[in-house]
Amino acid sequence: MPMESGSSSAARQTKQKRKSHSLSIRRTNSTDQDRMGLQRDMLEGQDSKLPLSLRSNLLELFSQIEREFENLYLENIELRREIDTLNERLAAEGHTFDGADLAKGALKTKASHSTSQLSQKLKTTYKASTSKPRSNSCHGRVGGSRNFNVTTWELWGGDSWIVSSFKATAARAVCQLVKEYVGHRDGIWDLGITRNQPVVLGTASADHTAMLWSIETGKCLLKYMGHQGSVNSIKFHPNEQMALTASGDQTAHIWRYMVQLPTPQPVADVSQTPCEDDVDFSDKDEADGEVEGPIDCPSIRVATTMLRSHQGVVIAADWLVGGKQVVTASWDRSANLYDVETSELVHSLTGHDQELTHCCTHPTQRLVVTSSRDTTFRLWDFRDPSIHSVNVFQGHTDTVTSAVFTVGDNVVSGSDDRTVKVWDLKNMRSPMATIRTDSAVNRISVSVSQKIIALPHDNRQVRLFDMSGVRLARLPRTNRQGHRRMVCCSTWSEDNSTCNLFTCGFDRQAIGWNINIPSLLQEK
Repeated sequence: MPMESGSSSAARQTKQKRKSHSLSIRRTNSTDQDRMGLQRDMLEGQDSKLPLSLRSNLLELFSQIEREFENLYLENIELRREIDTLNERLAAEGHTFDGADLAKGALKTKASHSTSQLSQKLKTTYKASTSKPRSNSCHGRVGGSRNFNVTTWELWGGDSWIVSSFKATAARAVCQLVKEYVGHRDGIWDLGITRNQPVVLGTASADHTAMLWSIETGKCLLKYMGHQGSVNSIKFHPNEQMALTASGDQTAHIWRYMVQLPTPQPVADVSQTPCEDDVDFSDKDEADGEVEGPIDCPSIRVATTMLRSHQGVVIAADWLVGGKQVVTASWDRSANLYDVETSELVHSLTGHDQELTHCCTHPTQRLVVTSSRDTTFRLWDFRDPSIHSVNVFQGHTDTVTSAVFTVGDNVVSGSDDRTVKVWDLKNMRSPMATIRTDSAVNRISVSVSQKIIALPHDNRQVRLFDMSGVRLARLPRTNRQGHRRMVCCSTWSEDNSTCNLFTCGFDRQAIGWNINIPSLLQEK
């Protein structure tokens, strides 16, 4: 009786395993109705002060998250089986390879793509759940996104295997973590620096508040509590002590503030840390400790002006040059231009096919750029009062998370497609430079004087590049310092002697960094 060859036997085992896997998936799907019935029984049998509709929405939200992780888990099992089968086949042919090495080939791309997709789904779900008070959604620990560190989900090493395509340099910049600003009870989406005295740091959080901080001491100076939803952005008036915040409650608020800076304390001597790849990085999750709210922090609950024209989450807002008008960007696929003094809607900017993600104004000209999930960003020109032109730019393949102006004639755009592109306003048919990274890029910022781009990533890293796409540094991140969750935003403050770069993330903290820019550029 003829014997089966090793390869044919392995192929038959693979088919059987795939058949078994497909059956297990069908069994999982067939229990959806039972799961819904169980949820109803749980709702009726539990004693809770939450409305039944809210509890039902929460259970459905967590069920969606569970199904996403379940699908990813099943895919992981199948990929492991493929690795084992290939190992067996190679061993039968007299070759030996480690399964991890095989995964670094064709399989790692698939795993990385799955992880990125799940990360984006959870981010969008969380923003929706914390941003719409009309559906009685909750915030804080109920939101849940910060407890699922998707970008470090371990698929036999996960994204840590991906080799970056950065343009390498021999730069060894000095980057110091100077101050941590802790007090929010949920993730921080955005931050900004006042443009006049006193210079303070502002943060916008999913906990429905915005806070002003002393940069030198890290003390909370003021808390704004006027929003009923997640506060998604904060920007300061160019000349006056006024802040502009955008929220998931479908409004943007303008509010005045008065703060008195505390006496600066001596800054601790932090040892200099090279911003390079030899820093100890850990992909393990650190447990989130309970963050106590700031004590003796004055609060404001009433806005000076409320802008209400949007029909969806207001995701971002900014002041036009001069501070007499503001622009807001919303998930209703439009951007609105308002007069600050009268609160009247001046223009509604429509044309995007999907939700807007960001808006930014030019520092010296009446130009606005809006970003969207439709993979485009648009340039709106208000310099001629009689003509309002718009240009559409299609340089990305996924959501454009932000697009910002530089002082000159450039626009820098970042995307979930893991690229950052530098554009010339005079010729925007193709980018001047493209930066390819290993993780989705969130709200970027460009330094005014030296035009250094700070890239906050989903994978907790912050990297610095110049305008030609050359990598300059990576900020240190270890178990003891740096962000422990997705980094949402970065902003520069080059005139500040204590901290000239600030970042914030979903670990509920903002961080002030001191970047030695002359050393950074000298080594370039």
